[in-house]
Amino acid sequence: MQVISFRSHFSRNTLLLMALVGAAFGGVIYWKLDLLRSIYFENQLTTLGWIVNGAILVLFAVGVLRMVAIFLDYVREEAALARFIRNLETENLLDGVPEKSIIARRYHTMRQLFESATPVNQGALASTLLASESTRTSFPKYVSNILILTGVFGTIISLSIALIGASNLLENTVNVSGMGLVIHGMSTALSTTITAITCYLFYGYFYLKLTDAQTNLLSAVEQVTATHIAPRFRLDPETTLYEFTGLVRSMQKLVNRMEKSQLLGIQVQEQLLKAVAAREEHARKIDKDLHAIIASLRRGFRLRDNE
Repeated sequence: MQVISFRSHFSRNTLLLMALVGAAFGGVIYWKLDLLRSIYFENQLTTLGWIVNGAILVLFAVGVLRMVAIFLDYVREEAALARFIRNLETENLLDGVPEKSIIARRYHTMRQLFESATPVNQGALASTLLASESTRTSFPKYVSNILILTGVFGTIISLSIALIGASNLLENTVNVSGMGLVIHGMSTALSTTITAITCYLFYGYFYLKLTDAQTNLLSAVEQVTATHIAPRFRLDPETTLYEFTGLVRSMQKLVNRMEKSQLLGIQVQEQLLKAVAAREEHARKIDKDLHAIIASLRRGFRLRDNE
């Protein structure tokens, strides 16, 4: 049996790594809690920093939850595919494989196409599966693309507030509120940038791992299809031509036998005709002999013809 290049625990290991990295981030946050409190909560003249940072964290959390859900699905798919690969040496390939798994649906599709005498286009099946799975990662991809932009957006707004404070400061020589706005704006810009970059570093890495998990699963499915499923439901042209040639030869032999049988039937018919002709000749001879005997008896007994 050909070895399948497939990491059956890739998604599970990625989830464990995500949990460890998340725990490490939590430890760093707890370790630098005083510093983070001074950056994010102290001397905040407006709620702008909380709103922008909260939006970034909410977007990050929703994206991470969606990735975790997809990883869990891929954990089940990898387990089903690993079970299918183990069943290749047995008769029942779907023993213990969930019916809704990707590999089970691919097997049923191949069997239906074979039973309906439809040519199997594995390229079309692979493209359809890839398109279907790509729709599942569209939201995580969207979050990955805009997550860093939210930090830039928060920085721009914060710098705008700082410019307003600087403008007020320039209008009045002594303006404590203007200086406060400048400091607040710069602090908010720093906090939103830190939040966006930190979230993007975590999210971007595990989004790449998600695409790797998807590639690992789909490539293994296509490899199993090409090397093990397709040969079970494929008509080889050379084999088909050989079988057709054998069928023609069998029909030729049958025709020859029918010709021999026909010739034998003709010979039997001729012999029967000869036998019937001989029988008729023999009957005529017997009839002639009977007439001769009757004539002799009449002459011997001196009988008239009407007697």
